[in-house]
Amino acid sequence: MSASLRIVFMGTPDFAAPSLQALLDGPEEVVAVVCQPDRERGRGKKVSPPPVKVLAERHRIPVLQPASVRTASFLEEMRSLAPDLLVVVAYGRILPQALLDLPPLGAINVHGSLLPKYRGAAPIQWAVINGETETGITIMQMDAGLDTGDILLTVAVPIGRQETAGELFGRLASLGGEMLGDAIVRLKEGGLAAQPQAHDLASHAPMLKKEMGHLDWTLPASRLHDLIRGLDPWPSAYGFIDGKRFRFFSPEVVPIRSSSSPGVICQANGQGLLVATGDDCLLIRDIQPEGKKRMGAGACLRGLRILPATRIT
Repeated sequence: MSASLRIVFMGTPDFAAPSLQALLDGPEEVVAVVCQPDRERGRGKKVSPPPVKVLAERHRIPVLQPASVRTASFLEEMRSLAPDLLVVVAYGRILPQALLDLPPLGAINVHGSLLPKYRGAAPIQWAVINGETETGITIMQMDAGLDTGDILLTVAVPIGRQETAGELFGRLASLGGEMLGDAIVRLKEGGLAAQPQAHDLASHAPMLKKEMGHLDWTLPASRLHDLIRGLDPWPSAYGFIDGKRFRFFSPEVVPIRSSSSPGVICQANGQGLLVATGDDCLLIRDIQPEGKKRMGAGACLRGLRILPATRIT
């Protein structure tokens, strides 16, 4: 198959944009983009378009934003586009089998983990939260399950010891775009062999919730270290000092056993807040006081008085 493919791209957030850009830069024809409806964002609750819509409109690609992908009218609209292939990247909804069966080549998905590990909405964050040292991108042939389709292509990448979910998110989004172009070339040549997933090895990565960020200092320092990195930038880790919320970033495990109880600040200086945990200590280098921007500990302590022996709750 050498002719250009007619592709409908389905994706919504930042993670999907590099994959759409890869298609726009390639030889295939993106006939339409489907993404979630515009939503209220930020403190001002301003209605904003998703990143994929912004990119599509910049390239004058028609954009569809259905409230549901399970209606007969949407399926008919997709049928009228006559796609050869659906490409789905972080669209945000499970797609019905009738839609997946519509294109002759079916639907392929770019997923931010090494499937079958971390199926679901937040695979990148959960890999960091769980202290994984490796993750990657999987391109799979989609079925109607939650990330259960056959695997077409995988590439593994290491996770840096201090890397945050946000940093890893950017790396994997770029890799996903690169792999997508390669996968489509090989798909057209018949060079992609589908391999069923080992479903008994599956793990899940559900959506993150804000309350996950409230730190339990009785946990080991290494566990808190991974949790803080995995929740950076959203929803972020936090605790309360004298009744005020502080968000914590840039953690480092310090192998010192403190006589202080978990959550007590052992040291507060330009290097950061050294906090006792369930075993070792944790150094918090960046802090965001309530109502202020994120800053280094030194800058924070010049404006706020945080003393050793203070407890973070």
